[in-house]
Amino acid sequence: MRRPSLFLAASAVLGALAACSIVGETGRSRVAWFPEDYMNELGAQAYAQETGTFPEIKSGPQYEMVQRLGRRIAAASGQQYEWEFKLLDAPNVLNAFALPGGKVAIYSGILGVTQNEAGLAAVVGHEVAHATAEHGNERMTLQLIQQGLTSIADIALESLFEMPQTERENVLGALGVGAEYGVQLPFSREHESEADLIGLRYLVRAGYDPEEAPRLWERMAALNPDRPPQFMSTHPDPLARAQTLRDAIPRIVAEERGNTATGN
Repeated sequence: MRRPSLFLAASAVLGALAACSIVGETGRSRVAWFPEDYMNELGAQAYAQETGTFPEIKSGPQYEMVQRLGRRIAAASGQQYEWEFKLLDAPNVLNAFALPGGKVAIYSGILGVTQNEAGLAAVVGHEVAHATAEHGNERMTLQLIQQGLTSIADIALESLFEMPQTERENVLGALGVGAEYGVQLPFSREHESEADLIGLRYLVRAGYDPEEAPRLWERMAALNPDRPPQFMSTHPDPLARAQTLRDAIPRIVAEERGNTATGN
C-alpha cells in the first residue's frame, strides 16, 4: 500500500495550487510557479534558436515599421524588458510570436494579412500580451500540475483499488483525453482571448486605430474557412474573436482615456 505517498503527493499539488498571482491588466488569478529570471533565460534561448532559422531583415521600410511600432507597443505595455523586435524573411509563414523577457519576432508572410502598420501593431500587441501576462509560465505550471495529478491517480488506482497496470494505463489514457479537451484546450483559448483584450488595450495606448484588431481577425477568417470545431482548437474562432474585440473597443477606449485624464 502506498497511501502515505498518495497523501504527500496530493498535499504538494494542493499546496502549490494555493500559490496564485494576478494578471495585472485583467485581474485574473493565475498559478505561475517559475521565477521571472528563469523564464526570461528560456525565452532568450528559444528566441535565438527560432530566429536563427530564417534570414533577418535589417533595413528598409518594413524593418523600420516593425521597430517603430515595436517601441510604441513596448512602451504601452509598461514592462521594462530588454525588448527586441526582429523581422524574419519568411514570406510563406503567417505568424509572429513574443517570448518571456520581451523577445518578439514577426515573419514577413503575415504582412500581407495585416496590410498596414496598425494591423501589424494589433498582431504585435496580442503577442506582447502573452509575454507580459506570463502565459508561458502558466502553461508550464499547468503541465507540471497535470503530471502530478496523473501520478496521484496512478498511485490511487494501484494502492486503493489494486488495479492491474494494464487497466490503470487505460484509465489514465482516458483521463489524458479528458484533460486535453476539458483543461488544456480551453485554458489555451482563455489565454488567447485574454491576449486579444490586453493587446487591444496596448493598441489604444500606443495611439493606433483599435478597429484594426477586429478587421485583422476577419481577414484571418477569410484565409482559413475550414476550421476545426472550437472545442478541438487551441484558438477561439476568428470571427468570434473579431466580434468580441469590436464589442470591447468602446469600453477599453473609455477606460484608457479615463486613465489618461487622471494621470494613471
